Amino acid sequence: MRDYETLRQRHQAYAMALAPRLIERLDWSADRLALHRAQRLRELVREAVDHSPWHHERLAGIDVARLDDHSLRELPTMTKADLMDNFDRIVTDDRVSLGGVNDHLETVTAGGYLLDGYTAVTSGGSTGHRGVFVYDWLGWATFWMGCFRHTLRAKWSDPELSSRALVTAWVTAAHFTHASAALARTFASPEFVNVRFPVTLPTDDIVAGLNKTQPDCLVAYPSALHVLSFEARAGRLRITPRQVLCCAEPLLPEIRAASEEAWGAPVGNIWAASESGGIAVPCDHSRSHWSEDLVIIEPVDEDGRPVPAGEQSSAKIYLTNLFNRALPLIRYEITDEVRILADPCPCGSAHRCVADIQGRLDDVFVYDGRRVHPHVFRSAIGDHPGVVEYQVRQTPQGARIALRCGAPVDLDRLRSEVARALAGLGLPRPLVELTVVDRLERDPGPAKLRRFVPCPEPSPFPREVGEPLLAAAL
Repeated sequence: MRDYETLRQRHQAYAMALAPRLIERLDWSADRLALHRAQRLRELVREAVDHSPWHHERLAGIDVARLDDHSLRELPTMTKADLMDNFDRIVTDDRVSLGGVNDHLETVTAGGYLLDGYTAVTSGGSTGHRGVFVYDWLGWATFWMGCFRHTLRAKWSDPELSSRALVTAWVTAAHFTHASAALARTFASPEFVNVRFPVTLPTDDIVAGLNKTQPDCLVAYPSALHVLSFEARAGRLRITPRQVLCCAEPLLPEIRAASEEAWGAPVGNIWAASESGGIAVPCDHSRSHWSEDLVIIEPVDEDGRPVPAGEQSSAKIYLTNLFNRALPLIRYEITDEVRILADPCPCGSAHRCVADIQGRLDDVFVYDGRRVHPHVFRSAIGDHPGVVEYQVRQTPQGARIALRCGAPVDLDRLRSEVARALAGLGLPRPLVELTVVDRLERDPGPAKLRRFVPCPEPSPFPREVGEPLLAAAL
């Protein structure tokens, strides 16, 4: 293996050389974007058919020359289970194997590229199902630039920032096996200083580090951002970021409002995935624009039927990553609920906008056939400003809710409000347990906060149940 630092610096320079072209695409017309997507889609599928045995079999007979956004829908879909079960036959380089990638990930904290050119990351914090993804040299650089080209353009156009380093603080994953940590390490430079604060650190340590760093840009998981906004309003966190970005978890309305109040700056929401990088990235108006030159997304309902732009949210999407040839993901299922906005952004970009992702299909609780959306809990908990963060675990009788509070909260009132909402949906005698905790449980690895945790297997809702301590029943 060649010297990691030498390769890393070369990769950072390579990404910066890509920047002008990727930034230029932000101003492309809708027609030009559509032509570009069709061209890249055909190149991707042709590469997959020629070099991926799995895709060669499943896409046999496809007329690649006529592929575009619409005819793409005729292709079969793929899932994370498909990917992990057939990984060695999906990659386009026969030197890459799942076993070799997993061995590499065991030692990635020491630095190093896989086979002197590939970057591997994992995911799985939000659904519990681990995924492994490999990017080639161009793919990983595009992943980075796709997420931060708006930030880079703003830096270059600002007279004060253009003459000095942009300091970015990352309150995200701790391990380099996860995309946020890996990006911050790979693409750090004297012009872009990245300072990492793993979200698993004690809050006091993160606050002290941020006060010392004084970042221009703050990137954080929404759950961490909410905690930090409380620290700022309490006077303990004293920073004045020019830009606040969040990623990896749903940005709930109450978190956005609390953060914008704390710092007086709009919060930008990066809808990103380990499978593709920035699916949608905020502009200067904080509207999240679908990266239409880099990915194709197909919002669909639970049965896979297209969901048009407007008021309705999809149950999931099919994602096609147009820029990573190492691991072709073509109509790959992601269970994020997304709503494509029909109205254009004031910035004038032809890249369509998406609303903030508020959840995913996997977050829905099912009680004996009755489906309960996370909004039922959010709407009740969001009315209590003393709640800093929370986690809801489904139980056979209702829910067990852990709360971290920054101010007094009327627990009896909150308990009754949640129970009343569940009863209104037809759940007989719902039981709601509240526990005030010092720290919420985060998933291992990416350390994301899985805010809603369904029962592993929905069980029939009991008709007659006892009432445990701290439970409210209606």
